[in-house]
Amino acid sequence: MALKWKRVFVVALLALVIAAINLTLAPKVFANIEAFEFNDSELRERYQDLAVILRCPKCQNQNIVDSDAPIAADLRQQVYRLLNEGYSDDEILEFMVARYGNFVLYEPPVNPLTYLLWFGPFGLLLLAAVVVFLLLRGNKKAAKDAQQLSDQDRERLNKLLNK
Repeated sequence: MALKWKRVFVVALLALVIAAINLTLAPKVFANIEAFEFNDSELRERYQDLAVILRCPKCQNQNIVDSDAPIAADLRQQVYRLLNEGYSDDEILEFMVARYGNFVLYEPPVNPLTYLLWFGPFGLLLLAAVVVFLLLRGNKKAAKDAQQLSDQDRERLNKLLNK
């Protein structure tokens, strides 16, 4: 009987925690979603995909759906307008990049201006691997030198003891 009450208590506590999380997160998640009317579900899906791809120019690391900034609301409105005017996804992205630069994209294109961004982490990883290799090789050589010195010391000790 006591085990049953413990389970009920744990389930009730878990339900309260989930409800508290939902109450705190739900207003933030849905606060920025405007009630746009779409003619079909394809336009709605394209809008949602574009809104997640585009970064708010004012905010750090937030897409235009997650951002509370007024400029993000303007961008959401622009995407909605351009979709309804018949622009393709690529044309909308080009429009946004022309207006706000590559920063507006979460995944900027690979070009000479963004090589460091795309390939810099791999270069740092390669550099770290080379440093680790050199350090390990140096430690192995130092250990070998220390072993040789101790062998030489043993020989001298044996000569002194044998006399």
